[in-house]
Formats: sequence, structure tokens, C-alpha cells
Amino acid sequence: MTWKERLVAAARSLKPQNPKPGQSLVPRRQDAVRDYPSAGLTPSRLIAILREADEGSPAAMFSLYEEMEEKDAHLYAVAQTRRLSLTGLPWQIVSANNMTDEKSQKLADQTADYCRHWLQRSDNFDNTVQHLSLAVGRNIAISEIIWDVEGGGLRPVDFIPVDFSRIVFDEFDQPRLLTTDNDRFGTAPQPNKFIIHTPHSVSGHPQRGGVARVTAMMYVAKNLAIKDWMIFAEIFGMPVRVARYGPNTTAEEKRELIHMLESLGSQAAGLFSQSVELQLLEPSRNASGAPYAGLIQFLNRELSKAWLGQTLSTDITGQSGSIAAAQVHERVRGEILADDMRKEARTIQRDILAPMVRLRFGHDAPVPQFRRIATRFDQRLAQADLLEQAINKLGLSVPKKWMHEALGVPEDQETLSFTPSTTT
Repeated sequence: MTWKERLVAAARSLKPQNPKPGQSLVPRRQDAVRDYPSAGLTPSRLIAILREADEGSPAAMFSLYEEMEEKDAHLYAVAQTRRLSLTGLPWQIVSANNMTDEKSQKLADQTADYCRHWLQRSDNFDNTVQHLSLAVGRNIAISEIIWDVEGGGLRPVDFIPVDFSRIVFDEFDQPRLLTTDNDRFGTAPQPNKFIIHTPHSVSGHPQRGGVARVTAMMYVAKNLAIKDWMIFAEIFGMPVRVARYGPNTTAEEKRELIHMLESLGSQAAGLFSQSVELQLLEPSRNASGAPYAGLIQFLNRELSKAWLGQTLSTDITGQSGSIAAAQVHERVRGEILADDMRKEARTIQRDILAPMVRLRFGHDAPVPQFRRIATRFDQRLAQADLLEQAINKLGLSVPKKWMHEALGVPEDQETLSFTPSTTT
């Protein structure tokens, strides 16, 4: 026996670790408390927040990112566009189709039917995948699987998102969860109990992979530009009130005159003596104007590039392009969506489908795949016409199972070979 065969045999001999039924993370009062690190945010303060995240305490970074989406309408729009383009697609559970014999293929179909049945019955599964999509910005999102005993085994009955304030990292950059018993260093997530989605942690520190860092840089610059723009509008957007008084004016009359000028700004009326000359000086109107609008438009385009890989689908102000350029931008966005779909499917197969199958059917049972249906309705119609031509006119033999997957049409659920429980 080769070393590879021994390794495979040893892996198959391992039994999956049974997770504890029920909820392990007890809700805390701290989960509902929010900090506001964006108040008075400066570049130096942002660097300090990023260093805290690098050292394993990302709470301030997560809070800052949550605030950024609440305060920046453009950021909220592009982030929602990125997430909804994924979570808005229908999903399906596809059985493993690389089995070598009929018996193994039948087991693969059975495991896929089992996973499909219980995930479709779960009210919170769609909410869970929406929570996992938040990892695009933060580069991590965690949900807890609530297991229940059913028929001598375990099956998932609910999914509960884990608040981002409970996530910390150890010295090896591994995620840990803060609990009531250990609210400083946290505890390691139990195997087969948590869904941990880290879509961009290819190498290095996990907090360096998400879009939050480049978003924070653009947010600070944009926030400072908007503040300066508001000050500019307040100072130069309204006329300056100037009153000239005579040489015999007393100090008391001067103070009263200042008070009248201040009141004139809101009341638009004033009472002055004949010796007072009042002037309203309008600001000069040059063609170029203030640079803030152009700067903010530039920062918005940079945010669109970071999140969507292009700008033509979010803002065309001051831009010119062709149909070919728009097609290139749409293709870039499609490539980003395909990457998000692939990483989401990998996480769900590893942390949801694999535990479901192994705890129910054993370690050797084939694990199905989670797949999003990304083709539009008109594309599926064209594909259906193509299949009709291939089958009816060319006489090609197309597997029925493959047609269901290609067209996104679910198979007949009457073929389920397990007996689901009537209680939850």
C-alpha cells in the first residue's frame, strides 16, 4: 500500500465529530451595543483601527465598516449591488455525478435529495447566505448551525448569524468567538457547528483580503471632502454682510450693529441709522468652481471599481463610452460574480452539506454541491430550444439529470428515499 492509499484509508477511518444540539452562543447585551468610530475619523485614527485588526481585535474595524455603509449612499448602493447579484440568484443542490457505479450514484442522489429537502424547509437558510455575503467587505462572516436529534441522528433545524462583535483572531490568525465565559480571547469554533466564510483569505492575514480596507481609505478622503465642501458652501454660498459706521459711533452702538448683522442672516431684515452704510458682497462666480464635486465623483468611481470592477453600471456622469466598453464592463462584473458564486459554494459545501451528509450517511458518502443558477430566463429558453433540436432532430441522447441542472428545473421530489421527520 502506497503512502497515498494509507493516507486515504486513515482519513476514511476518522469519524465525524458530532456537534452539540441546540445553540451554543448565548446572546449577550454587548451584541446590541454599537460604537461610532467614524465620529471625527482621521487618517491616523484609521491606521490605528487597522493595526488593531491586524493584532486580532477587528471589532473597531467591523463597527467602522458598518457605519460607512450607513452614512455613504454610494458605498451602500455598490455593496448592495455586489451582494444582491449573488444572493438574488436561485440556488440548487446538485448530486455528485462522478460516481463509478450505479450504487454509488444512487447514494449520491440520495444525499443530494436529503440536503435539498431540509435546506428548502429551513426558514433562515436564505437569511444565512445573505449574512455570509457580508464577508465580501469584512472578509469573514460566521453563522451557527442549530442541530437537533432526529431518528437517532442529527439534522440542522436552524441557522443563526453570529454578530461581528464576537469575532476575534488568535496569534495564528484563526477565528475565535467571544463567549460569556471567555469574553477576551474567545473560544475556537466547534467542528461541524459553525459556517465560516472567508472568501478572500488566500494568504496572509485574513483581515487584509476583504474590500473594507480600500473602502475605508476612500471613505476617509470622501468624508473630509464633504466636510470641507459644507464649510465652503456655508462661507461662500451666501453674501457677506458689511456695515460701515461713522467716526463718532460709540462702542455700544458698534456692539448693537454687530448683533443686527448677525440677526440679518436669518431674519433678512434690519434697522440701521442713516450713518450706517450696509453692503451685501456676493462671492465671485468663476467657471471652475470648487474642486470638491470632482473629487467626490472620483472617489465614488474608485469605490465602484473596488466593489464591482467597473463604473458604467453605477455612474455615467461626465463619462463617454461605447457599447463595446459597456460590454467589457459587464463582463468584468460577471467574472466577479462567478468568483463570488464559486467561493460561496465552496463554503456551503464544506461547512453545511458535508456535515449533513457525514452525520447522516457516514464518512464515505458523496457530498453534493451547492450551485447558483446564473443564467437569465431568456438564456435558458435558448438552451431549451437547443436541446430540442439536439434531441428531436439530431437524435442525441442527453441525460435527464443533466437537463434538469442545465435548465434550472428541479427534479421530481417524489423520488426521495428517506423518511423526513414531521416534527422539528
